[in-house]
Amino acid sequence: MSAVPCVDWQVAAATGRFLVPSGIELPRSEAAAVVTDLRACADRAVAAVEAASELGSPAEARVLMVDRHTWLQATTGMAEAMLTAIGQRPPAGLGEKVAARLAGVQLGAAFAFVATRILGQFDPYSPHRRLLLVAPNIVAAERAMGVHPTGFRQWVCLHEQTHAAQFGAAPWLPTYLLDLMATMFADGAEPTGDTRNAGLAGRMFSADQRVAFDGITAVMSLLEGHADVIMDRAATGMVPQVDLLRAAMESRRDAPGLVQLISRLLGLRAKREQYLRGAAFCRAVIAQAGVVTLNRAFEAPGWLPTLTELDQPERWLQRVPQPVA
Repeated sequence: MSAVPCVDWQVAAATGRFLVPSGIELPRSEAAAVVTDLRACADRAVAAVEAASELGSPAEARVLMVDRHTWLQATTGMAEAMLTAIGQRPPAGLGEKVAARLAGVQLGAAFAFVATRILGQFDPYSPHRRLLLVAPNIVAAERAMGVHPTGFRQWVCLHEQTHAAQFGAAPWLPTYLLDLMATMFADGAEPTGDTRNAGLAGRMFSADQRVAFDGITAVMSLLEGHADVIMDRAATGMVPQVDLLRAAMESRRDAPGLVQLISRLLGLRAKREQYLRGAAFCRAVIAQAGVVTLNRAFEAPGWLPTLTELDQPERWLQRVPQPVA
């Protein structure tokens, strides 16, 4: 039995639209130039990521340049698709309808906050996969950090195209994450006394829910850490002053993209330290066994690193078979 919370998605979208500011406004000619540049950067990033990651072709996805309001609308639809897939049902009765509206306000406000900072997002859950680049936020970030515009845009696109490569290499990953989320919301399990800030889930954790929570955290840490490592590897010869960009980004960064969305849906706090753990794991595996060995993590759910293995990559290397030369 599932306890997926009811959400009034119309309220969520309306709340987000009301709360989110438009962001930086550019003259039409300048905005068009930014879109053209971003599209070129996204196109160039595909081959660069493929060479740096050795993961093969990325998941097919339409690249869209969007503003904050369009991102919010797309993300609300994506969130609805995810919760529907794991058993969300329409509210029944006045009490559930009120709760659904309150949940809609909560999520809409959360998405409005994310919309002011997010740079890009790969969407594997909508009927047609999309890679969204939030142009006003990218321009605002590059100006605030005082970095080279095209170099920064290219760097952002390398990160997002790495996510597309991850899901291309692991087509089972969207379903796997949904299964973990379904377990997080499952009813009827015996609580163990473990409590966490579960927001909409909001209750004691059972043993199975704790395992699912740890699994989601480990996957999100791997995806973001891996994207950080590959974007820096792919940036060689393409992006000037990568070290400067990395330092500037880390000083302002919140959890990005799909990670932020899943965290908000579950009411969890996405911590930057998690992704630093993921990046450290990827660098350690590459240093010891090469990028091809690291790619085994995307071959099957059983070969994903656990939270413990993220901190002890040698344990993962001992468990996972080495690729055949």
